[in-house]
Amino acid sequence: MEAVFAVVALLFVLFVALGVYATVKVVGAAKRSADRHITQARRTVEDHTLKAKAFVQPGPAGEIAQLRLALRTSMRATQDALEAAVAEDASLKESLGLFQRLSAHGHELDGELRRLETEPDRAALAARLPELRERTERITGSADSLRWAARDRARRFASDDLDSLSEQIDMEAGALRHWTTTEQHPAPPPWPETPAADTPDPATAKEPEQRPAIAPSAPRPAYPWQKKARPESTT
Repeated sequence: MEAVFAVVALLFVLFVALGVYATVKVVGAAKRSADRHITQARRTVEDHTLKAKAFVQPGPAGEIAQLRLALRTSMRATQDALEAAVAEDASLKESLGLFQRLSAHGHELDGELRRLETEPDRAALAARLPELRERTERITGSADSLRWAARDRARRFASDDLDSLSEQIDMEAGALRHWTTTEQHPAPPPWPETPAADTPDPATAKEPEQRPAIAPSAPRPAYPWQKKARPESTT
């Protein structure tokens, strides 16, 4: 009995541990999902705010907002494109690594632009705009290049696969339509020849009568002036 109780207690502990593990995994997944939604909502609000500043605020402050919006839009689009493409093409992992290094420069520039949004010295801000614009163009240009290269690669692979599939379908369709030349019909049997008039029918023909090798002598004709033959004497 003690062994039975020990086994039951062990199974109960295992079930409890599995339940706790499953609960932790579910809670963690829910938390990550909530964090993603919160982050996405925060980004959406910030993007709309930047768009409003870019249209409403004149001068350097509005251009700073435009630079931030262009930087964030390009980096986010490239990140989404590479992460989606690397799941289907493992060779893009190197490109994704390069983008992560570029992303570090992008975050640094975005933080600097965010701090400059509240800069009261408009003259100093205007003096720094050419350098900030040049850095933004370099980062977004590199991000755009990576994104379009990944898309061109995916489109090329899709085009090659489509070409190969089209060739196979054309070959199969040609084989299916090739019945007129490949299908051989057996030749009909020849009609029997018409037998000749003097040729006996094999079914009704009889074997010719065999004639003796020495024909018997024919009886001699009897003439009136000849004497009657006497019968031979039996003595």
